[in-house]
This record gives sequence, C-alpha cells and structure tokens, in this order.
Amino acid sequence: MKFALSLIALILVAVIVPFLLPGVAKQEGVDPNSNLPWQIQVDGQGGSTVFGLRPGASTLGEVRQKLGNELDVAIIAEPNEAGALEAYYAQVSLGFVLARAIITLEATEQTVIALRERALKAKRMESTTRKITLHPDDLLAVDAMPIRAISIIPTVNLDEATVVQRFGQPGERLVVSDKRVHLLYPEKGLDVIVDADGKELLQYVAPRNFAWLREPLTKAAVEKQAGR
Repeated sequence: MKFALSLIALILVAVIVPFLLPGVAKQEGVDPNSNLPWQIQVDGQGGSTVFGLRPGASTLGEVRQKLGNELDVAIIAEPNEAGALEAYYAQVSLGFVLARAIITLEATEQTVIALRERALKAKRMESTTRKITLHPDDLLAVDAMPIRAISIIPTVNLDEATVVQRFGQPGERLVVSDKRVHLLYPEKGLDVIVDADGKELLQYVAPRNFAWLREPLTKAAVEKQAGR
C-alpha cells in the first residue's frame, strides 16, 4: 500500500512540477526560462507582449517564426455564423510548459465569407461546429493578417492556487459554476479559466482590448440571472 501511494505521489510530481519550477522538463532547442505563460510585458499604452508576440499587432507569419510552422489554419464556424479565422497548434513548447495553442486572427466578416467561398471543404467538429479548410492560395495572404488573441491549453491541470502563484491576484474573479471560475487580469489582457472537471484555458489579448474577453462573460451572467 505504501509503495502504491509513493508511486502515485511520484506521478503527480512528474506532472505538476514542470509548471511550478523553472528549469524542469527542458527540451532540445527550447530555452526553458523564456516565453513562459506568466511572462507578460505591458507597454503602458494598452499593448502587451507574450511568447514574443504582440496581440493586436503581430502577424500570423510572426507567429510561425516564434512558435513554429506546424500549425493548422482554418475557419471555425457555428451554425448561421460566418465563423472565426484560427490557427491551431496541437503542441507547442512555451519555455518548459507544453500546451495546445489557438491563435485567433483579426479578420472582418466580409473577409471570412470570401475565404469560405474559396474554401476546399468543411469538417464537422463537436456538436454542429464546422472546421473549414482554406484554399492553398489564401494561406500566404492569411500570414500577413494580425493576430487578435492567443489561447493556450497547458498539458498539465492547474488549480487556482497555482495560477495565483504565477500570475498574482486577479483583478476580478467570476464564478461560472461550482467547478469553473474565470480569473481576470485586465491590466495584462488575460483571462484564465480554471476548470476542476476539464483543462484550463488561458486567453491573451492586448490590455486595451480586454473588453473582448470581459463583455461575453457579462452578457452570459445577465442572461443567467434573467433565466432564473
């Protein structure tokens, strides 16, 4: 029994420690102490830099240079919506942290519709969401588009205490349910979703555009209260 408990403890340490301690889980060619999720630089003018990128300013081409070329670009659309233009990394190294990453591009609805008209195919995702593959001729133009937001899903599960340890006390804490809470950092342009039953999600925008993250939460809270 003691051996089993010790084994479980060792497994937990192997999974959690890389997110807590620098210098752990080093990977070849990756500086384990740079481009970490909590290393956010603000410029005092409403902008920020994270992972060497500037939400609202850097282009998808710059994302490729910083995070690698192994990304999938597509339109993700709900029914009756034009959709959002996104780039997806199945796995990317952010210092010593491994994560999935989703880059949302700044594209007008008219641009997205035009891309859809030239798209090759659409694939069903969860529920009725569709993933629409871009025509190869459009990929070069998409690389020149600025990024609107960066979202990452760390491979390790985080709790609220770990998030606060790394990012500091949030400016606002919004409880969605007994299992899910949003930790909001307006001055950093960051929303951390801590989910006891699923993976955590970290969403980054330029601080001046924090309303993009905050307003949907306010709307959802109002609708929830109205439904009671």
